[in-house]
Amino acid sequence: MAEFKHLVRIANTDLKGEKAIVYALKDVRGIGVPFAHAVCVTLGIDGLAKIGNIAETDMKRIDEVIKSPAKYNIPSWMFNRRHDIDTGEDKHVVTNELLFNKDNDIKLMPVRGQRTRSNFRANKGKVVGVKTAGKKKA
Repeated sequence: MAEFKHLVRIANTDLKGEKAIVYALKDVRGIGVPFAHAVCVTLGIDGLAKIGNIAETDMKRIDEVIKSPAKYNIPSWMFNRRHDIDTGEDKHVVTNELLFNKDNDIKLMPVRGQRTRSNFRANKGKVVGVKTAGKKKA
């Protein structure tokens, strides 16, 4: 058995070694408990074992499955980016790639130029304007 590691690095994320594998993988941005469980089942690893006790080879295998889950027969309905706008393929993105794709998706959304400064305030009775400090009279 390998020595216990307090910090384990998987998918460019530091994970606490005291946590179970399934729940530690949940801390990687873009991975939830069901996907982490699917990774453990695919590799034949006990998901409730401490992630600090796993061998270096198992860490590399987990990292490889996270990077390309389709190659390891994880069903595409578990991916977080199906029918990608750019490529049309099903893929699973994690960490910084997930944030990059999210920002690009928001930038692609159409905006029709509505003003929000003075609209949508009719029922609240708030008036938008410039507040000036009153002059003090001596």
